[in-house]
Amino acid sequence: MGDENKGNLFLRYIVMMTSVFILIGIVVVPFTTGDDRFFVIFALAIGYIIVLVLMYHLFENYVKPIRASINVTNELVKGNYNVRTYVKPAGEAQQLSELINQLARNLQEMYIQEKMQGSQWKTVINNMESGLMLIDERGYVHLVNRKFLQMFGENSLHYIGYLYYDVLAQKSIHRVVQETFLYEEKMTGAITRLIDGQKHHIEVVGAPVINDVKELKGAVLVFHDITDLKRVEQMRKDFVANVSHELKTPITSIRGFSETLLDGAMEDEQLSRQFIDIILKESTRLQALVQDLLELSKLEKEELQLSKKLIEVDEWITNITTLIEQQVINKSIIFSVEVEEGITFYGDPDRLQQVVLNLLYNGINYTPEKGKIALLMSSEEEVIKVKVSDTGIGIPEDSIHRIFERFYRVDRARSRNTGGTGLGLAIVKHIVEAHKGKIEVESEVNKGTTFTVTLPKEW
Repeated sequence: MGDENKGNLFLRYIVMMTSVFILIGIVVVPFTTGDDRFFVIFALAIGYIIVLVLMYHLFENYVKPIRASINVTNELVKGNYNVRTYVKPAGEAQQLSELINQLARNLQEMYIQEKMQGSQWKTVINNMESGLMLIDERGYVHLVNRKFLQMFGENSLHYIGYLYYDVLAQKSIHRVVQETFLYEEKMTGAITRLIDGQKHHIEVVGAPVINDVKELKGAVLVFHDITDLKRVEQMRKDFVANVSHELKTPITSIRGFSETLLDGAMEDEQLSRQFIDIILKESTRLQALVQDLLELSKLEKEELQLSKKLIEVDEWITNITTLIEQQVINKSIIFSVEVEEGITFYGDPDRLQQVVLNLLYNGINYTPEKGKIALLMSSEEEVIKVKVSDTGIGIPEDSIHRIFERFYRVDRARSRNTGGTGLGLAIVKHIVEAHKGKIEVESEVNKGTTFTVTLPKEW
């Protein structure tokens, strides 16, 4: 199309020039006669040819390059940086063409770099673990990222181009934005939201956007989901409170009975023996609590090293049942063991023995006399399954998800009477997870509980 336009332009020039020479001939030739007329016509013909050659030279070397440069410049203005102009090597027109081509190449490189950087920034912003919103100095929203949309719902069109207070109803967010604009400093706030049906705590941080000449151009809002931090903080508080409570009871008992003995109760041999038995019992309980705390602390450390060995279940399970048999006899509990023969797998035999014993002791403690406890082990493809079932008091449905928490007890009074520290199942869970396994529980109140431990044969 461009070459056709150039051809048509050159043809118009020729038509115009031809018309001019014909007009000159029509005007001049009638006033000449004989040889003069011949020379006039010859001169006009020679002049026509010379002008035609000059016109072609000017068109090819100046008009055509300039028009090509104009076309390329128009395309550059439109954002098409792939265009180039090509002219024959001749003087200033060639230099103009080369400069325009160099400009086009530079613009194309800048566009590609800007596009790459924009893509990189978009990728970074959308993959942030915090929500992000950019607001201009008038309060209009210019940018939201993927995490923000996950927190607040809707799509970006619902937010971009609108005033922040029209699309965000939380007054705490309004306050953060207003104080950020007012004081031109980082401000913080907090909100709670239901995300996927669960309550989430979100920290809102507002930071001013200031340009090079210290002018406020807007604000950036960052939304951090601090639900896990809140949960950990609450667990820490609960842990401190529970440890304090658990330590307070035996220490108070030991101190109280010791003071009573010192105040004269030692003179009564029967009474003093009773008090000393209580002191021994409470000190034993205190020792068990400290040992379990140390054990749990050791298990929670990332550097915990398990002693990985090949476990032959037939021999390994015998050691466990030997330790448990006397206790079930004392409580008249029916204890059954069903283990598939020839099972072998890799694990830490001492730690896993601790798991099974802890589950069995729990069953004994919470199963009434004449009840039943069963230990089953089976091999299923790549995993080993250990099941410990009892016909005890069971666990309420609302407590099942909490029984692996430290110090959580379904029946606090009974747990203390049986000497429990409330840390056993937390220890069990850590050991199982250290073996890349999982533990599940099924229970029904007054009918019994079944713990199922699944362990990989290789890990």
